[in-house]
Amino acid sequence: MMLAFQAGAQDASGKMSGTEILLIVVISLVLLVAILLLISITYLVKVIRLIIFEQQKKEAAEAGVEIGEAPQSWWQKLMHSLTDTVPLEKEETVMLDHNYDGIKELDNHLPPWWKWLFYFTIAWAFVYFFVYHVFGLFPLSQEEYDNEMVAAEMALEAQMKLTGNVIDENTVEFTDDVALLEKGKAIYDRDCTPCHLPQGQGLIGPNFTDDYWIHGGSIKDMFKIIKNGVPLKGMISWQSKLSPADMRNVASYIKTFRGTDPPNQKEPQGDLYVPEEDKQDQNAEQPTDSTTVVMN
Repeated sequence: MMLAFQAGAQDASGKMSGTEILLIVVISLVLLVAILLLISITYLVKVIRLIIFEQQKKEAAEAGVEIGEAPQSWWQKLMHSLTDTVPLEKEETVMLDHNYDGIKELDNHLPPWWKWLFYFTIAWAFVYFFVYHVFGLFPLSQEEYDNEMVAAEMALEAQMKLTGNVIDENTVEFTDDVALLEKGKAIYDRDCTPCHLPQGQGLIGPNFTDDYWIHGGSIKDMFKIIKNGVPLKGMISWQSKLSPADMRNVASYIKTFRGTDPPNQKEPQGDLYVPEEDKQDQNAEQPTDSTTVVMN
């Protein structure tokens, strides 16, 4: 059983191997066989004791000696103490005078286990009342729920930090991962096309295909605009609707519109933005001054 529990705990943290599954099956079968053997042995012992008692009773009758009832097993004694039942041959001692069409009533007592359980519930009610409602030693259900919700939120924040989902306008970087860009496209098609059109040519919002940007054209600038919005221009803040990773994916997808030539493009707005990589390329292409020395 301990090995089975250990294997089950491993299953909660990771996928079990075929050997572990086989081990659980074998242990379960062994445990089942052991339980069946225990039941069979207990029954056989009871039968053997009954046979021995009948033999002793027969020998005593032949010798003219009266023998008492068969001794009770520990299980029978336990059940009798819990139920306080009256044997069938002694029912006359608890029979009442009531008679309804030949049906008689027995004055049986309530089982002791039932009465003690009832007394326990009464005592527990007083304990619960004073512990929870009078002294406040433990939180009530609503307080427990609130505490669990706070703990769950803290655990979620910790998990997000561990998984690297903490992305902001200072740490965000462009991603060219196809799967992430597809996620960004899905969000863009759902939330951004009413103002910027499906190909980024701009409608209410600006055009994404040219090199002119109102609030900056870097991935960090885009992330900041998506996160905080531009209320004066009708651009809402998306940080309550999108996760940091989602906003990164959308901003990266918008960057892919640059240089495309869709129809009905909106006129350029804002200032010319030259990406850092383009600036580096331009600097590399500029000729350097050289001095030629002619030796006569």
